[in-house]
Amino acid sequence: MQHFPIFLDTAGRRIVVSGGGEAAVAKLRLILKTEARVEVYAREIDPQIADWAAEGKLTHYARPLKGGDARGAALVYAAAEDDAEDARVKVIATHEGALFNWVDNLGESAFITPAMVDRDPVTVAIGTEGAAPVLARAIKRDLEERLPVHLGALARIGKAFRHSADALPFGRKRRDFWADYYMKDGPEAYAKDGEDGAQAALDALLARHLAEAPKEGRVTIVGAGPGDPELLTLKARRALDEADVIIHDRLVSPEILELARREALLIAAGKEGFGPSVSQDEICRLMVEHAATGAHVVRLKGGDPGVFGRLDEELDALQEAGIGWSVVPGITAASAAVAALGQSLTKRDRNSGVRLLTGHDMNGFAEQDWRGLARPGEVAAIYMAKKGARFIQGRLMMHGAAPDTEVTIVENASRADQRILATTLGRLAADLAEAALTGPALLLYGLGPRLAEAALPALAPALAEEHA
Repeated sequence: MQHFPIFLDTAGRRIVVSGGGEAAVAKLRLILKTEARVEVYAREIDPQIADWAAEGKLTHYARPLKGGDARGAALVYAAAEDDAEDARVKVIATHEGALFNWVDNLGESAFITPAMVDRDPVTVAIGTEGAAPVLARAIKRDLEERLPVHLGALARIGKAFRHSADALPFGRKRRDFWADYYMKDGPEAYAKDGEDGAQAALDALLARHLAEAPKEGRVTIVGAGPGDPELLTLKARRALDEADVIIHDRLVSPEILELARREALLIAAGKEGFGPSVSQDEICRLMVEHAATGAHVVRLKGGDPGVFGRLDEELDALQEAGIGWSVVPGITAASAAVAALGQSLTKRDRNSGVRLLTGHDMNGFAEQDWRGLARPGEVAAIYMAKKGARFIQGRLMMHGAAPDTEVTIVENASRADQRILATTLGRLAADLAEAALTGPALLLYGLGPRLAEAALPALAPALAEEHA
């Protein structure tokens, strides 16, 4: 992030604009929405600027900006649309310690002005580091269509009521009150009776929340999916937004954790095969301990919590402690991996079933039906199989699996750094060692990428000629 987004208090401060043409007009339309004292320096000005000056919205000085004019200014804009003049203004502004923007010249500016959605006092700023202004405008247009025009009025009413709302305990109970106001009671009352209705709704809502008993803590066990935040379910997104405490696995991607409410307590409780781990007993203890204080705890697991996620142990602990719970399923790593290959886990006339195995330790393979799995056409998705690859390879080939059986390793399934290693059972251990995968990986036995299938017909004549 090159440009750090902030909201600058401009009330009563000076904002200086050098220039009087179209570029200056465009900036002034935005600047005049602030509570700043606006000054324009230019010999000639657009009629619109002259009208604003006549209305007292800004002060016009019919001369170029000179030394001393930028001293003490909150912001200075160079908008003369003349490189030499704008460069001269930059020297003055920089020397006099003012934040400086050269309109349409990102490299020469100390700050940039983002695209904005204005629902005063609610303001949404959209920046793209100057890389994609068209995209910023598209996002702005989309948000303007989504956010109701009366949102600003609701926010102003709510702001005036904040002192009264302090009667509620800080934290979840107060957040629930404001969520009810902004998402339900407030909009409904405003649509019916305007500002008076919204104010009355606040009074009634506060009385109701004050009378309610504190909510009991609860735990939501959430599947975070394979890593791509766009694969989160709507229920999972809502749970992250409501959580007071998030206890997350190692496999949950940073991009998904970024979606959590900023005030939420994040607790890393990862497990790593053949490495240091947080014990399952400790994870259960943390869930119960935080929920017992009245917190909404989200137990965030990579993939789906019902697939090798030790879900039953955690639900047993919650039930024993009398803690309420719910489960939000997620997209499994196996589903994401086969999607990357353009394959399906089952296929008519190939395999009517699929096996999900875990290789987090050798005990996970102790009782497998290796003879059945070695039959032609069988498919298995093997989680955490990197360290056990040589064992898997040996067991399957010992029970009759063909060395040329397709095997695919998908590392970081669905993520931007996803890698796909297509190999065969006979080459599995050697290819895996050479690839030196570092991220979470899933082994798909009996499946190869669809692109490889498509290439086979084209290779057939060459192979036939080679063996002739």
